[in-house]
Amino acid sequence: MTSSFHEMWEELRPLGRDSSSGGYRRYAWTGADADCRAWFRTQAEARGLHYELDRNGNQWAWLGATGYQDVAPGDAVVTGSHLDSVPDGGAYDGPLGVVSSFAALDELRRRGAELDKPLAIVNFGDEEGARFGLACVGSRLAAGALTTEAAHQLRDGDGITLPQAMERAGYDPEAIGPDSERLARIGAFVELHVEQGRALADFDSGSAAGSGAPVGIASAIWPHGRWRFDFHGEANHAGTTRLDDRRDPMLSYAATVLAAREQARLAGALATFGKISVEPNGVNAIPSLVRGWLDSRAADQETLDTVITGIERAAAERAARDGVDLTVVRESFTPVVEFQHALRDELSAILGKTGERAVPVLGTGAGHDAGILSGTVPTAMLFVRNPTGVSHSPAEAADEDDCVAGVTALADVLEGLACH
Repeated sequence: MTSSFHEMWEELRPLGRDSSSGGYRRYAWTGADADCRAWFRTQAEARGLHYELDRNGNQWAWLGATGYQDVAPGDAVVTGSHLDSVPDGGAYDGPLGVVSSFAALDELRRRGAELDKPLAIVNFGDEEGARFGLACVGSRLAAGALTTEAAHQLRDGDGITLPQAMERAGYDPEAIGPDSERLARIGAFVELHVEQGRALADFDSGSAAGSGAPVGIASAIWPHGRWRFDFHGEANHAGTTRLDDRRDPMLSYAATVLAAREQARLAGALATFGKISVEPNGVNAIPSLVRGWLDSRAADQETLDTVITGIERAAAERAARDGVDLTVVRESFTPVVEFQHALRDELSAILGKTGERAVPVLGTGAGHDAGILSGTVPTAMLFVRNPTGVSHSPAEAADEDDCVAGVTALADVLEGLACH
C-alpha cells in the first residue's frame, strides 16, 4: 500500500506546480486541470475501473458497475475529492483524498475484500473556485445548488465565461445541470481530506502513547460565505489633490479590513479579506474603486450573522465619513452542515474496532464537496493530521505515515460500508 500511495503521489506532484512559488495553480478548465484529469483517467483505467464523465465535467471511476445506470438507488458507496487548487495552494488539499481513494481500493484488493455494493471514486471539478469565484461548482451543479443559468454567468478575471472555458477545454457546456439520477444511486459518500488546522496534532487521546491522532472524523462544517464590498470614490491626482478634498475608497476599505478582524475576534469567528481589485490601479492615482472580497465563517448561523452585520455597519460608517459609496453583495453562502449522524457513528464504530487509539470527532471551518452533497446524499468525512495546520499554502504538509494511516482508515470504512 505504501508503494501504491507513494508512486501515485510522485506522479501527481509536479502537475500544475509553479516553479517560482512552489505552490499549485490547478485552475478549472486550464492545461494544468487537463493534466490532472488525464492522470485520474489513467489511474482508473489501469485498475480496470469503468471511467465516465458526468454532465458537469466531474470524473467517475466505477468498480462493480459500468456507470451509474447499473446501480440501484441508494446502493453505491462513493469516495473521492478534487484535484484543483487555490492560487499557489498546497499539494494535499483535495489531491490527498483522490490519491487515497485509489490507494484504498488497492488495499481492499490486497485484502481480498469482496464488495457487495458498487464502489466509485470521483474527482469533482472546480472545488476551490479559484478561477470563477464560486467554490464547489461541480458538486453544486450536480446537487442543483447552482442553477444552469447562474453557472453560465460565471466569469473569470479575463472575462471568459464558464461555458466558454469548458468549450475550449473540449467539453459541452450545454449539458451542465442537476444530476439527480446519479446522486440518487449513492448510499454513502465519504471524503478524505487533509486537516486544515491543528486539532488532530493537538488531540489528547488520554493514552500513555501521548497526544495527537493521525486520523479524525468530521462532525460538521461551519456556515460560511463570500461577500463583495465595492467602495466607489473619486479618481484624482495623488500629487495635487489635498487630503481634505479626497474621496478615497482605499481608506474605507482599509478601515473595513480592520473592522472585520475585530468583529471576528469578539465573536470567536473568522473573517478574511483575501482578494482586492483597485481601479485605476496607478501608483500616483487616488482610486475610483476598491473592490474587496470577504470570506467569513463561524460555528453557528447566529454568530456569523452578527459578524457580517457588524462588518457592514462599520464599512458603511467609514464610507460615509470618506464621502465614498458602498455596495455589498453576497456572492455565495453555505449554511451549517451537520454530517449525517448515523453514517458518522458507523464510521466511528468501524474505526473504533480496527484502531488502537480513540478517533477524534471534530468540526471544521472549511467547505468541501461533501458539505454540498450532504443535503442530497448521506455524507461523511475523514481528516488526516496536518502537523503545521497550514493550508492553502505551499507549506501545507502531512507525514507519509499519517497519509498511509488515512488510506488504511478509508479502506476500513469502505470495506465496512460495502462488504455487509
